[in-house]
Amino acid sequence: MQFLLGFFIAYFFCGTAFSTPQEELELEGLDKIEQQLGIQREWADYRWKKASAECYSKYWVNSCLKDARAVYRMEIDPIRSQEVEVHADQRALRESIKDQRDAKRAAELADPEKAAERNKNQQDYDKKQKDAQSRAADLEQRRRDAPRRAQENKAGTQLD
Repeated sequence: MQFLLGFFIAYFFCGTAFSTPQEELELEGLDKIEQQLGIQREWADYRWKKASAECYSKYWVNSCLKDARAVYRMEIDPIRSQEVEVHADQRALRESIKDQRDAKRAAELADPEKAAERNKNQQDYDKKQKDAQSRAADLEQRRRDAPRRAQENKAGTQLD
């Protein structure tokens, strides 16, 4: 039954598993676009801060600030709309890649060979834990018996 489940999962997700490298490349491309938009945003912020700082040296400060803010909004709005689209695409691609990886893990978990290997590893681990506990118990018993053994050795080696 477990073998059939693993086979079904592998068969069902086989078509999507091959598109992961392409999606990862597309995600890298979107990351580069996001970096470029970040640079454009930083330059727009720089120009806005510079223009608003210059406004304080003028007589009509509020009017100058309003104009500088309007120019900034005209620059930043297209950048923001592009960032929203890029972030939506990134989320979709990351979710798709995550779903494919989860499906691959589920197929690996359902594989009978892997299950047998995990079972063997668990048994080996349990055996090592039991051995370590027995060694620790033996060591503790030897420590408790040490004074008695020392007394026996001392009594046995005395010359009369």
